[in-house]
Amino acid sequence: MNSNCGVNMAAFIREKAALMPNKRAVIVPVGRDSSNRVSYSWFTFKQLDEETDCYARGLHKIGIRRGTRTVLMLKPGIDFFALTFALFKIGAVVVFVDPGIGIANLKKCLAEAEPEAFIGITKAHVARTIFRWAAGSLKIFVTHGPKLFWGGYSLSELRVPGNVPIEVELFPPDEMGAIFFTSGSTGISKGAVYTHGILTSQVRFIQETYNFTPEDVDLATFPLFALFDVCLGMTSVIPDMDATKPAQADPVKLIEAIEDNGATVMFGSPALVNTLSRWCAEKNKFLGGIKKVISCGAPARNDVLERFHKSLSNEAEIFTPYGATEALPVSSVGSREILGETRKITSEGGGTCVGFPNPNVTVRIIRITDDPVEKWDESMVLKAHQIGEITVKGPIVTREYFRRPDSTKLAKILDSDGKSVWHRMGDLGYLDEKGRLWFCGRKSHRVSAESGDMFTIPCEAVFNNHKEVFRTALVGIGEKGRQVPVICVELEKNLVNVDFNKIKTHLQEIALKYEHTKTIKTFLLHDSFPVDVRHNAKINREKLALWSTEKLQ
Repeated sequence: MNSNCGVNMAAFIREKAALMPNKRAVIVPVGRDSSNRVSYSWFTFKQLDEETDCYARGLHKIGIRRGTRTVLMLKPGIDFFALTFALFKIGAVVVFVDPGIGIANLKKCLAEAEPEAFIGITKAHVARTIFRWAAGSLKIFVTHGPKLFWGGYSLSELRVPGNVPIEVELFPPDEMGAIFFTSGSTGISKGAVYTHGILTSQVRFIQETYNFTPEDVDLATFPLFALFDVCLGMTSVIPDMDATKPAQADPVKLIEAIEDNGATVMFGSPALVNTLSRWCAEKNKFLGGIKKVISCGAPARNDVLERFHKSLSNEAEIFTPYGATEALPVSSVGSREILGETRKITSEGGGTCVGFPNPNVTVRIIRITDDPVEKWDESMVLKAHQIGEITVKGPIVTREYFRRPDSTKLAKILDSDGKSVWHRMGDLGYLDEKGRLWFCGRKSHRVSAESGDMFTIPCEAVFNNHKEVFRTALVGIGEKGRQVPVICVELEKNLVNVDFNKIKTHLQEIALKYEHTKTIKTFLLHDSFPVDVRHNAKINREKLALWSTEKLQ
């Protein structure tokens, strides 16, 4: 695809349909028989391309055209793929909002996006009507399932077959193609503006990073990432699970999908990988067909990587890409490098290695500030091993948040060339002497104590080594500059005769061994940490800080 002449995500589907028409593109579970064996439905690449044509004709007929902002709220399935690429094919702006962010946030996000069309399941339309989502802007309604009192069109009415494939129009790389709302796990949900150039660059960079082949079959447990699968020519297998609750995925059903479809690749959040790895270890289950695992959404724990490796072949590797909704992929690292080299540094508080930056992305570490930075200045840049804010520049970096100028001002820095933009990741970290990037936690989660700033990942890692500790979270109590550091502790499940006072004594002894944790005196037991809605892996330290404050009063 020549980006100088225009680009379009849907062009990848047309290309793959020509190259491998009969290869399965998407496989989804649709039910079970009397013996509880799962039944699957699928599209080949040729069928997927033809189905997107059918929907593209129908979308255009009802008034959804180039630039029409269109909310898509469908469950993971073949229609989700067909409609997404149909919208890209005609140049509509696809609005993706995670339903798990809650009713109030959904209403706020959709009010900001001011969509003109809404394509969703019946349940989504009921909620839209009751809570009046984007009531002032929505004009076109398409329902997947029973259409009730709100009118509009049913999905079946939208299919318009034709004998001649429709032309895949190519758009300028800087034209808006989608709005992806952030999960809001560390603040308000914001709509990151994706151009057609960013979308197609992501496909190219993911391929360059992981060297996927058309022979690969991906178990895709996160629907949005599954869209990249088919663009890369992989078969995307959607397992029988609730995609909004990856930590609760049933390992039996995940393995069923892997074995039924010959999966060679697996994408899953750290929470899902943790659940699956524990089950495999307990049942002595070997997943010999899996060659690559992509774990994304939060840093992967070394003990989880080590445990899951024992269930995979010697050739297999677990990769942990680093990025955000606003910029992805920034960097990536494999489990061999982590377990063979960087894990010791991590366990001693050196942060989590997230690998070498993508060759197409520039990464710089700048001085920590909570203020806007209008223009790039090289004097802000820190040297190797100095912890600061991670900033990135490149073809996969979004330039703005949709209709949020204040948020854009805080997160973006205009480059010295006056054209390109640096994105402030909101994360802290450093570059080592080899040029690898190390993650040290969110900027908003740093504890501002009298002795100086304390960073979450380096502090928590030394306590996570305790065999009875599942995970910990550093929070600060009190006013900035004089905050008291507190470590919240979540223990491993199913422990018998737990004496937390004894564990706390051990943790206090560990704290004294390290310069960066020696001032931590307070440890609080918490039953189950609050986590983000998208990956169930990012700890909500804001909630834990409030809980800790109440606990210590």
